[in-house]
Parts: sequence; structure tokens; C-alpha cells
Amino acid sequence: MDQQVSRRTDAADRRVRMGERLRQLRRSRGLTLSDVARLSGLAVSTVSKVERGLMALTYDRFSELADGLGIDLMELFSEHGSRFRPGAVAIAREDEYRLHVTENYSYEMLFPELRGKAMTPMLGTLQPFERMRFDRFVSHAGEEFLIVLEGRVTVHLEDRSPVTLGKGESLYFDSSRGHLYASAGPQDARILVVCIRPREMEQSPDVESTG
Repeated sequence: MDQQVSRRTDAADRRVRMGERLRQLRRSRGLTLSDVARLSGLAVSTVSKVERGLMALTYDRFSELADGLGIDLMELFSEHGSRFRPGAVAIAREDEYRLHVTENYSYEMLFPELRGKAMTPMLGTLQPFERMRFDRFVSHAGEEFLIVLEGRVTVHLEDRSPVTLGKGESLYFDSSRGHLYASAGPQDARILVVCIRPREMEQSPDVESTG
């Protein structure tokens, strides 16, 4: 029980830091909550809850938020960063990530200080479906790759039958199709997910650092 309380406290702290980061980005651009809501397509109440550390957004929602603010996705997770350049090589050592915990998922955002990536790689921990609470499918422009690292995973796809994958098995799909991930067994499962955004959606300001 103490470990569960510690995890909840840590998740709450991360939500607060994300909220502070969002508020900093919004104010630096001279935007109101209503402005951000209008630009991102999110409800004003949603933006407000994120800023107050009361809500952690799913990938599709924080992608919309970043697009609305006109920033690279990773700027929501890391204040400082540099742009990925032609010929560059980046290495992620163990524990070099930004943890993002939502109600259902726990994601380790890899290369958080690298801007302008064509791909967004994430390690994820999934709970069994019975312990998760979903009110909608996740959907976002682009393509998505998933491979199971530990356990078994069921991928629920909108208008298609669910797909169950074992360790080492993978899936590649159009991420504009609604989708949800869940562990197919009684224990948590581990995955690697790579989201690829359409080129025309990527932010391209030639900036070395932000904040």
C-alpha cells in the first residue's frame, strides 16, 4: 500500500510540473486559457485542469496542445532542448526519460530534450484492461508502431476486432484509427511505442533551446 501511495504522489507531482510548464509556455506567448483552447481544439476546462495539475493528457490530447501552442511536443516535458540536425546521433542511457503518467498508462518519453524528431519513441507500462477506465478511443494523425517487450498486450481498434500480441510481436497501423492498449494478462505489460507524425504537422522553428 505504501508503494501505491508513493506512485500516486509521484504522478501528482509530475502533473503539477507539467501544469507549470504549460502555464509558462502559454504566458510567454501572451495567450489566455481561451486562446489555447481555441487553437488546440481542447475545452477551456481541460486546459485549466492541466495547468492546475489535476489532469494528465493522453498522447493525442497533448499533441493537440503542442500544435495549438506552436511548439515541439517535447517542449511540454523539458524546458531545455536542441534541434536534431542532419548527421546527428543521440544516445538515451537508462533512466534518461520523462515519465508521463495518465489514468490508464505510464509512458517513459525518450529523448525529451531532442526537438524536431520525425518520430516520438516511448516505453510504456500497461495495466490489465479490467483495471483501466476508458471513455473514448485515442486517435491522432500519423502512423504508429508497437512491440511487446514483456507480457501480452491486447490492442483494441475502432471498428475492428481486438488484436492480442505476445512478447516480441508487433503491430504497425494508421493511428488516426481509434486505438487502446491493455495488458492481456493479470500482470502489467511493457511495450515500446513509436509515433510518427505527418511532416506537414511538425513544428519547424529553428530554435536551439526554449524556456
